[in-house]
Amino acid sequence: MKIFPAIDIIGGSVVRLTQGDYGKVEKYSITPVKAAAEFHAKGAEYLHIVDLDGAKDGSLSNFSSISEVVKSTKMFVEVGGGIRDESRIESYFSIGVGRVILGTAAINNFPFLVDMFKKYGEKIAVGIDAKSGFVAVDGWTTVTKTDSVSFCEKVRDIGVKTVIYTDIEKDGKMLGTNIAIYKRLSQIKGLGIVASGGISSLEEVKALKEMGIGSAIVGKALYEGKLNLEDVLKVAR
Repeated sequence: MKIFPAIDIIGGSVVRLTQGDYGKVEKYSITPVKAAAEFHAKGAEYLHIVDLDGAKDGSLSNFSSISEVVKSTKMFVEVGGGIRDESRIESYFSIGVGRVILGTAAINNFPFLVDMFKKYGEKIAVGIDAKSGFVAVDGWTTVTKTDSVSFCEKVRDIGVKTVIYTDIEKDGKMLGTNIAIYKRLSQIKGLGIVASGGISSLEEVKALKEMGIGSAIVGKALYEGKLNLEDVLKVAR
C-alpha cells in the first residue's frame, strides 16, 4: 500500500484543519519544503498537497509554495485544491506534479472531468469529500445532495482509476478513520481508492491494506507525533 504524507497549505504555511473547518486552523512552524524533505528522509515516496485557499475560493495563491516543494523533491506529488480549469492543470504538470485532483470541478462540471480524463488519463484523480455520506465542495463549505458512493461509481464508469475519498467528519480529529466506508468502497471493481481522513493508528493502516485499499493519506497524526512515518511505511509494505 502506498502512503502519502499530507501537506495542507494556507497562505504559504503548513496547516491542518479539523473536520474541514476553516475556523479551526492549526498552523505549524515547519515550511512546506522542509516538511517534504523530512517525509522523504524518512522513506516516503509519495506526497499529497492541498491548496486550501484554492479549495475554498478557487485561487492559485499557493502555487509558488507548491512549486518550490515539487522542484525540491524526488517524490511523486499529487496536488488538489482549486483546480477548476485546464490552464491550472497544465500549470501544475509544467512544474512536475505527477497527478492533479479534481474535486469541486468534478461535481459542478462533470463534462469537464470527462474531457480532462480523456486528455490526461491517469494523471487525473477525483477527490470525493463526504459529509454524512454526501459530497461536499468548495473546500468542504457546501454539502451537495450527491451520494458519495454513487459518485465514486459514476467516475469509475468514465474510466477514472483513482479516487481520494475523505470522510470530513473524521478528518483532523485523530480519533480513527471510517473503516466501514472504505470496506464498502474497496468492493467497487476497477477503482483505486486512496483513504483519507482521521487515520491515527497502525492498526487502521493494516486494516486498510488487508481490505485492498491501495493508498492512504496520513496528515495530522504525523505532525502531532501520534504516528511515526517509518512505522506507517513498514506496516504498509
